[in-house]
Amino acid sequence: MPKSKVNSSDDNFSSSAASTGADNRTPVKLNSTGTPRWYIVLMLGLMVVGLAWLVVNYIAGPEIPFMAELNAWNYLIGFALLIAGLLMTMGWK
Repeated sequence: MPKSKVNSSDDNFSSSAASTGADNRTPVKLNSTGTPRWYIVLMLGLMVVGLAWLVVNYIAGPEIPFMAELNAWNYLIGFALLIAGLLMTMGWK
């Protein structure tokens, strides 16, 4: 099997990296504060409530008086809650 050619620049790079200790770096957090807990709870809550609204509407919608009055608006409410929660994921850090 043929051997690969070794460039002198590769040797210089590896020896300079080893001498400066570049391989012993520690990771740095860019955002140490993170997202507040209330934001995450609200985001997940909106998605779960939206999904639950749609499932309840599908299973027992006509039997629940206020859901029966809303008719097709139930889909708008459920999907709006889901989409609001999904849009909030873009602000999660």
